[in-house]
Amino acid sequence: MDRTFQVDLRGVVDLLSHHLYGSPRVYVRELLQNAVDAITARRATHPGAPAVVRIEPPELTGDGTLRVHDTGIGLTESQVHELLATIGRSSKRDELGFARHEFLGQFGIGLLSCFLVADEVRVRTRHADEPTVLWTGYADGRYRVEPAAVDAQRAEPGTTVTLVPRRDAEQWLTRPTVTELARLFGSLLPVRVLVGDVETTTGPPPWSAPAGTSPSARRDNLVRFARDGLGFTPFDVVPLSVPEAGLTGAAFVLPSAVNPAARAGHRVYLKRMLLTEGAEGLLPDWAFFARCVVDSTELRPTASREALYEDSLLEATREALGDQLRSWLVRLAGGAPRRLAEFLQVHHLGVKALALHDDEMLRLVERWWPMETNTGQTTLAEFRERHGLIRYAASIDEFRQLAGVAAAQDLAVVNAGYTYDTEIIERLPTVDRSVLVERLEPNDLTTRFDALDPAAELALRPFVVAAQRALDRLGVEVVLRSYAPASLPALYLVSRSAAFEEQLRSTRERADETWAGVLDALAASGPAERPQLVLNHRNPLVRRVSALGDPALVGLAVEALYGQALLLGYHPIRPADAALLNSSFLGLLGRAVPGQE
Repeated sequence: MDRTFQVDLRGVVDLLSHHLYGSPRVYVRELLQNAVDAITARRATHPGAPAVVRIEPPELTGDGTLRVHDTGIGLTESQVHELLATIGRSSKRDELGFARHEFLGQFGIGLLSCFLVADEVRVRTRHADEPTVLWTGYADGRYRVEPAAVDAQRAEPGTTVTLVPRRDAEQWLTRPTVTELARLFGSLLPVRVLVGDVETTTGPPPWSAPAGTSPSARRDNLVRFARDGLGFTPFDVVPLSVPEAGLTGAAFVLPSAVNPAARAGHRVYLKRMLLTEGAEGLLPDWAFFARCVVDSTELRPTASREALYEDSLLEATREALGDQLRSWLVRLAGGAPRRLAEFLQVHHLGVKALALHDDEMLRLVERWWPMETNTGQTTLAEFRERHGLIRYAASIDEFRQLAGVAAAQDLAVVNAGYTYDTEIIERLPTVDRSVLVERLEPNDLTTRFDALDPAAELALRPFVVAAQRALDRLGVEVVLRSYAPASLPALYLVSRSAAFEEQLRSTRERADETWAGVLDALAASGPAERPQLVLNHRNPLVRRVSALGDPALVGLAVEALYGQALLLGYHPIRPADAALLNSSFLGLLGRAVPGQE
């Protein structure tokens, strides 16, 4: 025969406290939720009925219990059995009218949260002209339902919930804690909530100002709300509205930079009851520069009512809110460019991240975000207008190595080594075919260097051979050219293919036999291209070194120039390079200080 499951209520409470709810404090929210639902149900048929929830902590009751009174619709005895003595049965809740759209409760387990802080829960309730009913539940799973005593009859419809605290949970029921939690969860509720004689509700949300309120007054209210409730004065306030989600609220643009990788937490209310102060996923990832406070009637909470349920409506809401923040940026660019510049100084990473897939934001970045170049800071639009071609260095080190010499050859270069800059530059031609972009290569510089006349080159051939002999063991090719600036004696250039060859060689030395064979095959696929040390014949020191008749001294000098070129170009120093720097320095020092030991 069929049997029913036996439920250990203590086990259920332990499950709720450790795996569903984040903290016992949610019992206040659940009690407020039930009270507001009851008041909403009563006012549906009696619009003039009072809407008050009064909480009496143990300091006021005098018997160590906490009591919550509401002026709601109350329950009949049959409803008490159906609603308070079952777990997880939603059909009866629907039949009795307590799961309609306008109600907060959806899961019917709210009263169980009281057992997180109480060993005994009493519910004294009266519905319309029915007699008052007393339901008493215990943490071990027992309950009883009985008519209330004569002196415990309620004169008006409504419900009183009494909690007898657990010995280890008294601190959750104290007056300061209950006042703080009632204000946290219920400050925006459309009913009066009092803890003793202290009202914790503040009225409607600040973003739903009465008709006729000026935009400046509305903004001042929201700024004050952010300062008092969120702890910062926002850079700007963006009104939010998503009708299909029944969502209204505001996005507060942060006044200082934040870590883009950090997950932003937003304050979310559902039908004006606080759901969570740290909702994730409400905004797109790129909008990490804003914190939202919103109220929704349609978004679904998770079972714990401490986060938003990820569904198609939340996804559509996230997209709509992202569009509204994006539109704010466009309006800022069109009407307040100086203000936009201030914003970009703080939150450029978010805008640049959006520009990677949004054409409007890409144009905004091109027009307004100043980038570092070897001719000074300028926007990409200004750079393109001045130079025609956007030539860029893809890393900061590459820019440092080549920017000065490129400027001397009248080559303007953008430093695209910062986050997203290379991707943004390379994406520009996809939205505007007139844009020309080109990555800077060392070969771009060498083609602009002047070759020596044939007679001078022939005369300096022995010097170049000696210099090459000194650097052969490092795999570096020595080239003699004439270029600006004359103060620079040597330039170390590594093309992308040469850098790849070097990385391949380094990896080959550390790889096992199997992978070494694979790397050898890759290396053998084409001729190896070597880094170049380009000596500057315009430099007086290089000309003096080239005139030396001692091959050994020429080798030491060229090794020293190679080391200086590495350091000035911010190139990595390999162990072989460090050893060469040391030996050339000591060798030159030994030549400069003659004598015997």
